[in-house]
Amino acid sequence: MPVSMAPRLKERIEVHTPELLTPLLDPVISDFLHNTPDTLIDLVTQHGSPLNLVWPHAFQANVAAFQSVLNQFGVRHAIFYGAKANKSQSLLGAAAGSGIGTDVSSLYELESALRAGTPPERLCATGPAKTAAFHRALVREGALICVDSQEEFDHLKSVVESLSAPVKARVLLRYRPRSCPSSRFGMGADELLSCLQRLTELSEIIHFEGFHFHLGGYDVETRVQAFRELGGFVDAAREMALTPGIIDIGGGLPIRYIDPQAYAQFLQNANQPSHYHNQRVPNSFYPYGSHLTACQWLTLFLQAEHSAGCSIADYLKNQNITLALEPGRSLVDQAAISVFRITRIKQLANDKTVLFVEGSSFSACETWFSSEYLVDPILITQPVSAPKPIQAYIAGHSCLEDDVITHRLIHFNTTPQAGDLLIYANTAGYQMDLLENEFHRHPLPRRLMASCCTDGHYAFSPDY
Repeated sequence: MPVSMAPRLKERIEVHTPELLTPLLDPVISDFLHNTPDTLIDLVTQHGSPLNLVWPHAFQANVAAFQSVLNQFGVRHAIFYGAKANKSQSLLGAAAGSGIGTDVSSLYELESALRAGTPPERLCATGPAKTAAFHRALVREGALICVDSQEEFDHLKSVVESLSAPVKARVLLRYRPRSCPSSRFGMGADELLSCLQRLTELSEIIHFEGFHFHLGGYDVETRVQAFRELGGFVDAAREMALTPGIIDIGGGLPIRYIDPQAYAQFLQNANQPSHYHNQRVPNSFYPYGSHLTACQWLTLFLQAEHSAGCSIADYLKNQNITLALEPGRSLVDQAAISVFRITRIKQLANDKTVLFVEGSSFSACETWFSSEYLVDPILITQPVSAPKPIQAYIAGHSCLEDDVITHRLIHFNTTPQAGDLLIYANTAGYQMDLLENEFHRHPLPRRLMASCCTDGHYAFSPDY
């Protein structure tokens, strides 16, 4: 049963918002943190640390924002939520409730999406290493399958032929754009044309629906160029009497964690070796202060020129093609926060301070990729008589020297104490559960779904 929690009187609690890399916050989450911090303390007391709070209303708002842009351009579209971004079942439920599909990359994600209520025909399966069991389930459910290679094509054909009931596999062919010739994903021009030719002979068991590609990074122009390259294959398919009706451009739409100007100033002025306890600045970061939001990125993509006098939006409408997207991170923007309870503050040599928290860097995974989460945590603390500013880095509770949540020295206006809370905002996009485990036999972090109620009341229930 959901646990409802409302504001109540207790000892005054202070909420300290960081001043350097200040997180952007959804208004509902901001209201919860600043007006009912005692509720957060109660939740951590009850469910342990780290604790992940998931807010499906933010997911639904992101879907509506995408749909608004797509409808503005009048293009047919299909949105598939990239389920790999987060393990929350409630976010899968939000996807189903919003009427969009889900991009699944394993049999287990498929089963979870179906359990959440996603219609099978709104499932799209990516990934280059699909097992026979995964293929069989996808075919039986009538999901869309992105075929990554000629080898997968052969495997899928054999799976369909082995099934007793007469069924067809719905497929997209994954293209490897010219900008990434060494990628292990997708097919080059010759392989793609070969598969198209074979499809003309297999219409009884395989239904060809279109093309797919996915690129790393967040550059608009690389997606535009890859989309242009597919135009020739659309024409070739139609000349073979095939009927491509979908071009799926994958995910990789940027989101904004902090103000772009603040982020630029940080990189220029406060990102030197001296700002890290280990004296090392990572080589790369996610663009936390992106100059484009996901909706702005999508607008630029649709406005981009496909050919002389014809935008990508025009091409889609003229050719009667559906634009498919597989957003992950950008659909869960602002959909979760992660809470760590501080266990100890320790003074080290050279005037350095470390904060130990209940939890590990497996629960905040950027340091495991030799990078940093460039969003400063919010501190919730009991008031102290004489606040003393400090700088400290944050470490996990394991026995590993490298179990560090942030090597960067975080500025606090008051010295945190054992029992205080650190809240990392906007952790739903890969951050909170990509590498979670039971190291040292600690239980996996709990995940709760937040329901937004009236008059400052919030209800929290287990999110399995």
